[in-house]
Amino acid sequence: MRTILILAITAMTTLAHAQQIEPTVGVTGEGKVIVVPDEVTISLGVQTQGKDAAAVKSENDKAVDKVLDFLLKKNIPQNQVQTEYVSLNKNYDYNTKVYNYNASQTISVKLKDLSKYDEIMSGLVASGINSINGVNFGSSKMDTYEAEARKKAVANAKVKAQEYAGVLGQKIGKALQIAEQGTNTPQPQPMYKMAMSESMDSSQRTLAPGEMTISSKIQITFQLID
Repeated sequence: MRTILILAITAMTTLAHAQQIEPTVGVTGEGKVIVVPDEVTISLGVQTQGKDAAAVKSENDKAVDKVLDFLLKKNIPQNQVQTEYVSLNKNYDYNTKVYNYNASQTISVKLKDLSKYDEIMSGLVASGINSINGVNFGSSKMDTYEAEARKKAVANAKVKAQEYAGVLGQKIGKALQIAEQGTNTPQPQPMYKMAMSESMDSSQRTLAPGEMTISSKIQITFQLID
């Protein structure tokens, strides 16, 4: 008798649970916004080599000071210039059997006016910059574009859910769950180091910003309605 009662209770619980399960459809929507960058961050370096550590460091500091002074004269705000890396290393040259010292400083400069890129780069090289580590493009309206990409992702998810439900002869109801899977802005990273000429022609155009694709993915679960 007890066994029959337990089975009956279990069956009723299972039936009640099944009745509570709501039919849903889960989809992932993707939204993309293609924009033209209007700002760039440049990673620049000053490298100095010599046999005396103090002299090498002093020479490197003077070159960096000249670079910072140039940027100040060009009205580049201080919050757009940042020291990223400073080093002084002792290296042994097995060919000459002599120790050398290498001093290096890396600076990032953010330009919000791309038309000034070539002029600024020409002046930086003349000031003492002797390596370029890379450029990173961006947009001053990134928040706006990311929001637009998210809205497109939601709309895309809704269309997908409607298509799936339509094939089954059903409709979708309200959204029950929304989970953002992230917003991404992939772009090529042109990384290069070079011994730069002291006579760069500032009239030449050497920057091609191209386009950036800002994408967003959002997972949404909708009700299914008969």
